[in-house]
Amino acid sequence: MQKWFSASMLGVAAVSAVVGAGVTLSMTRTAGQASWPERIEGKPNFSGIWQANNEAHWDLEAHGARPGAITQPGAYPGEYAEVPAAPSLPFGAAGGVPGSIGVVKGDGKIPYKPETLKIKQENAANWVDRDPELKCYLPGTPRGMYMPYPVELTQSTNKLHVGYAFSASARTIHLDEVEDPPDELWMGHSVGRWEGDTLVVTVNHFNDRTWFDRAGNFHSNELKVVERFSLITPDVIQYDVTIEDPNVFTRPWEISMPLYRRMEPNMQIIEYRCVEFVEEFLLGMLRREPLVKRWESETMTVDITRKIPEGDRFYDWYGK
Repeated sequence: MQKWFSASMLGVAAVSAVVGAGVTLSMTRTAGQASWPERIEGKPNFSGIWQANNEAHWDLEAHGARPGAITQPGAYPGEYAEVPAAPSLPFGAAGGVPGSIGVVKGDGKIPYKPETLKIKQENAANWVDRDPELKCYLPGTPRGMYMPYPVELTQSTNKLHVGYAFSASARTIHLDEVEDPPDELWMGHSVGRWEGDTLVVTVNHFNDRTWFDRAGNFHSNELKVVERFSLITPDVIQYDVTIEDPNVFTRPWEISMPLYRRMEPNMQIIEYRCVEFVEEFLLGMLRREPLVKRWESETMTVDITRKIPEGDRFYDWYGK
């Protein structure tokens, strides 16, 4: 019995040693794969496809889960009595809004002026009509960096190209001297400089047509954005942003989040050219005969009545 026990223990020890060696080798190989990208003229190389993994695209501020992107009062009064409104109802749980710890630094609140906070609240209440994302407009900066779509960075010695899957949009971060643009831009005008191994990008010359998220957070054409890109591991960028707009906010404020490298071996940007998908959403009310009028499922019917909003710049441009 003693001999059998000793032999068995010896066998277990041998197997453990082999398994341990295999684990060590596996960990070494995994660590070896995460090598730092080759630097460009002594500076970090941010080239790659990256994506945020958070809920900032819903709302930069911390927020609780909601039953729908569009809600209405439920059967009982009170703060937690909202139910999905008609446009959200058919989507069930897929139409809800997940909660989030938020990405706004400091006290977690965006410092609106009293009068502009009311506009933000009106935007949130009229989200389906006002959010530029639903119309497939260009996402703006920094919003394009944390939408739920990948972003490709391609770096050279004096430029960094930022390509977005959403709306097939793009911007160029200039690392050399360039002239200011002649007009306001959806994505802003981006000029970068190095502070050690951190890329600091100043973005301005914005128009006032983009939002920061789906919660109605907005800005004016006086927006100034300062981005900071820091490669904290080979596969993680620390992305910090300072936002300033004296027309809307009482002071500058900051957001912060990691961007993660997409690791699929065949990863590439697949353009989400959504313009054609929103034609009926944007212009369907201009048809002589409505095309989308009614939708029925096994459990509900949704009727659509289209109307042209008053005072909307987009529809004024198209004419009535």
